[in-house]
Amino acid sequence: MDRKYEFKNAEKEMQELWKKEEIYRFQNGKDKKVFSIDTPPPTVSGSLHIGHVFSYTQAEIIARFKRMEGYDVFYPFGFDDNGLPTERLVEKEEKIRAKELPLSEFREKCMAVSEKYEEEFKRMWESLGFSVDWNQKYRTVSKETQRISQRSFLELVRMGKAYRKESPVLWCTNCQTSIAQAELETKDLDTTFNYLEFNTDSQSLTIATTRPELLYGCVCLFVHPEDKRYHQFVGKTAKVPLYDFDIPILTDEEVSMEKGTGAVMCATFGDTADALWYEKHKLPYKKIILPEGRISEDVPFIGGMKVLEGRAKILELLKEKGLLLKQEEINHSVAVHERCGKEIEIIPSGQWYIDVLTDKERFLKAAEEINWYPAAMKTRYQLWVENLKWDWCISRQRYFGVPFPVWYCKECGKPIFAKEEELPVNPQECSTEQSCECGCSEFIPETAVFDTWATSSVTPLINAKFGEVDDRRDIVLPMGMRAQAHEIIRTWAFYTIVKSLYHTGKIPWKDIMISGFVLAKKGEKMSKSKNNGSSSPVSLIEVHSADALRYWAANSKLGTDTFFSEEELKIPKRFITKLWNASRFVLSHLEDMDRNSIDGYNIENVTAEPNCNKDSTNIEDNSNAMDSVKIEKHCNNIESAEHGGKQDRITKLMPVDQWILERVKETTIRVRKLLEDYEIGQARHEVDDLFWKDFCDYYIEIVKERLYQPEKHGAINRYSGQYAIYHAFLGILELYAIYTPHITDYIYQEIYRDREGQVSIHKLAWNKEEDLNSMLLVFGEELKKSIMEVRKYKSENNLSMKEEIQAVNITSQKSLEKYFRETEKDILACTNGKEIRYDFS
Repeated sequence: MDRKYEFKNAEKEMQELWKKEEIYRFQNGKDKKVFSIDTPPPTVSGSLHIGHVFSYTQAEIIARFKRMEGYDVFYPFGFDDNGLPTERLVEKEEKIRAKELPLSEFREKCMAVSEKYEEEFKRMWESLGFSVDWNQKYRTVSKETQRISQRSFLELVRMGKAYRKESPVLWCTNCQTSIAQAELETKDLDTTFNYLEFNTDSQSLTIATTRPELLYGCVCLFVHPEDKRYHQFVGKTAKVPLYDFDIPILTDEEVSMEKGTGAVMCATFGDTADALWYEKHKLPYKKIILPEGRISEDVPFIGGMKVLEGRAKILELLKEKGLLLKQEEINHSVAVHERCGKEIEIIPSGQWYIDVLTDKERFLKAAEEINWYPAAMKTRYQLWVENLKWDWCISRQRYFGVPFPVWYCKECGKPIFAKEEELPVNPQECSTEQSCECGCSEFIPETAVFDTWATSSVTPLINAKFGEVDDRRDIVLPMGMRAQAHEIIRTWAFYTIVKSLYHTGKIPWKDIMISGFVLAKKGEKMSKSKNNGSSSPVSLIEVHSADALRYWAANSKLGTDTFFSEEELKIPKRFITKLWNASRFVLSHLEDMDRNSIDGYNIENVTAEPNCNKDSTNIEDNSNAMDSVKIEKHCNNIESAEHGGKQDRITKLMPVDQWILERVKETTIRVRKLLEDYEIGQARHEVDDLFWKDFCDYYIEIVKERLYQPEKHGAINRYSGQYAIYHAFLGILELYAIYTPHITDYIYQEIYRDREGQVSIHKLAWNKEEDLNSMLLVFGEELKKSIMEVRKYKSENNLSMKEEIQAVNITSQKSLEKYFRETEKDILACTNGKEIRYDFS
């Protein structure tokens, strides 16, 4: 093996090997039980950043773990390439505006740009060593995905769960589309509370509002029915200041008696409360805000102005006329669109919805049937469902998305839905041969497209090829795991649960693994749109290696946020160097082992030289000399081997050799339990403790002389060390293989491939033994403690670690005496002591 590990060559070589040998190809559960993973299709909205590496790598590590647990892992990858984020990217890259181009031309540009980015994404995932079966790749804008998404919609229509209605809707005037409640974020803004006087026949009411530009849209005033301050006003009318028209004074329990003056104006529409009151009390509608964000031309004084411009003008007029009683500077939370950060408006519009409000209890029950990792994330989901106020609006007034398979009768307006055989269909590009019940055969196409979440929410069904010729729902559903970040619990997690329950009656996945963010700075996650990431993952891989990034990504507790700087890659790089150096040491002591040995330790090459004593057996190449020796599972007995009348017998492995093998087994058990709970960070730290401390700091130092000097320790004892170092290091490589797949497989090719017979370490399975020898483990800890005391003594006395000392003092329990006495030569060699003084109690 080379003195230095050259990761650039090694990682490419391993990736080519995996591709050539189809190491990660899904076998449709032919010979093994299936574990299926629902992976978030990254949105095509810009270049990927270190935050993506962080979260996606955590899920990929689980895929590798399940594969080494013996599962046929279904690990597909998709790309979310339809909807507003992709449109924004295309407009930015092409320096165009979607609305200024013919629809077909803009869609062609979207397809071209998204294909370019998807190829970049795929290359990056491959360079990170992702064990994806790329034969299962999907795109949310592909024909098959469009067909599945449209099929889902039509089924919901038949079930009465999808419907269209004209009503107030959340609207982004910047993106000029309807949005759903889940797409809202809140932003704290400085503004003013403006106190206005509304006159009645006898008295006046003072109203505090932040939106005076909506005065012309006032349709009533509300007070709480139990607010004694306003009992005399209920049922009367008040005159709207500046505009001088009368509106009724009504009561509603949702009015806060503590906020402002306790009396509020209801305008169409200032906020979601106005919209709810509008429907609840059957109030009239007065048009103020238009879809493009301007005020209607019909509004006196401010018609045609932008909202903020109109607000300033109204306040100016109120001051001039003495109608503005006072103003208070406040900071309050406003709803903004998560995509662009602009304040939303509420306007009436005809949109398509999926009913989620009537089945809230069902969705809450589903949360109890799913295993949440971390468990606290379930509470976020439950709070979201409990506080839902709107059905899910799934239609968007955009250009690049999955079309609604709907036309409307030109005469009566009835919706005409596409037939199964017509899917996928774009009603704007073709008509249907159906006729309306009224006899009309002319139709107007639906121009809206699905909300991107309406398609992303069916990723389990996309993966299962729902309704397709090769439908495989019985193989992959419910999926074993969903991996995602915590900010899309309210969208992707919730919507997927909704769709799955409606279409299959079952939960979409058994487990959900929620990752945290990589923060650019405190409170700000890394984002493609904000371009606030550090160096690109591609450049980080080129400079530091994919395995270094993967090792770093596996450092955190699941669900927690973290920061990133390139300085943090020093530790992963140090680990890679350590692992490589350890492998060189291991190989140097295994080169005289039989390379054809597969099942256990083979000492065919061992021969006793003439005139040698039992402690000075040498090694020579004599491949046909002896029968192979089999070692029991617990490494306790090695049978005899005979050559030329001479016989060497190993009655058992040396205690320290047994201990390191037991530690590997113990660590595998602990790591498996942690990974079953998706705690990849804690699991990695367990492996680190085994490798850095037990294997490198102690075991190698203890066994080193025995391996180098068989003439001093005896060849049989050297064979014991060879066996232990072979299997212990292989076990460590297997544990690390899910974290750093390149270097572990590269080392495997050098040391183990010929001996183990598998083409890759990623085709091996972890040891599943559960029984542990607790006495051996206690012995190992006691042995480490004794050696640590010697090291501490030498350090405190400024002695070299190679300095000879008179005696090593060992105090331990009587039951371990046999182990210690059999390990005396190793202890003296490791500590450079002359004798051992025992105190067994």
